[in-house]
Amino acid sequence: MILAMTVALAFAMVLTGTARAAEGPRESMEDGRQLLFYNHAYGVFDRETADAIEHSAYLPQFANFQVRTTTGSGGETWTGRYLMGRETYFELFGVGDVPGKDGELGAAGMGVSVERAGDLATVKQRLRDQGNPNPFEFRQTRDFGDGVPVPWFDAVFTTEQYDAFGAWGMEYLPEYFADPRSKTEPASFPGDMGRERYQNDEYRNHLMRDVTSVRLAVTPRDLANTVPLLRAGGFAVKTLPGGGALAQGGGTTIRLDAVPRAEAGLRQIEMSLNHPVRTRHTETLGHSKLVVGPGSHAVWTFPENR
Repeated sequence: MILAMTVALAFAMVLTGTARAAEGPRESMEDGRQLLFYNHAYGVFDRETADAIEHSAYLPQFANFQVRTTTGSGGETWTGRYLMGRETYFELFGVGDVPGKDGELGAAGMGVSVERAGDLATVKQRLRDQGNPNPFEFRQTRDFGDGVPVPWFDAVFTTEQYDAFGAWGMEYLPEYFADPRSKTEPASFPGDMGRERYQNDEYRNHLMRDVTSVRLAVTPRDLANTVPLLRAGGFAVKTLPGGGALAQGGGTTIRLDAVPRAEAGLRQIEMSLNHPVRTRHTETLGHSKLVVGPGSHAVWTFPENR
């Protein structure tokens, strides 16, 4: 039952100021624990690749795989192809599956979430301490089909100015977990708003376990808007040659390469498996390639814009 926030509304907001990327070879928050963790990423691809993914006979065997249309706040809808793991997931779109600019070829995004109730407030304070006095706050809802919106999660963004990629911090809400239609799990500890609780356990019946690494090509402006959020969440962020960034922490490595808009997009997902496989399996899906094994690892490489 993994559902992402609507991509279109992720940037439909009003906020003044532009966050700056931190300087130096390695930056991390000095005042405590990691608060944000990789939750999911998405990318928009050519129709041939999206259709091949949607109609693949292999993917339902490989992962907890679904194709689904979701209705969020304001009646906004989006149609995605979802591969869900134990705590993490990713979603894949074809051109036009999301309204407007966010459904264009090469558009992408990423959600990073807290595990405990109240931690998003600390993230927002860290953003202010970094020099962003007014981080934008948004509450997303989900309509299960009866026309009654259910509070889903709260989100924070650094800026409304973006080229093709954006990232947001998020905290799931008690109302969503309390709704039986969400098919979520009981809390494992007081204040549990975590990713594992949000996901169901269907991943156990497939090979894919979790996302261990994600690589995205983003413009310099989108990179500069994203690094402050990752730092506020407690990721250790290293500046890469060429102006990119590598964020580590919480079990998933996030790599952001700085590129022109024409080259932007989700480029690669690496995954752990529930158990090792002895041989290598290669699945070509449109212009993308998924390589599974040998061992307990899989890599999915996506095409540059075409």
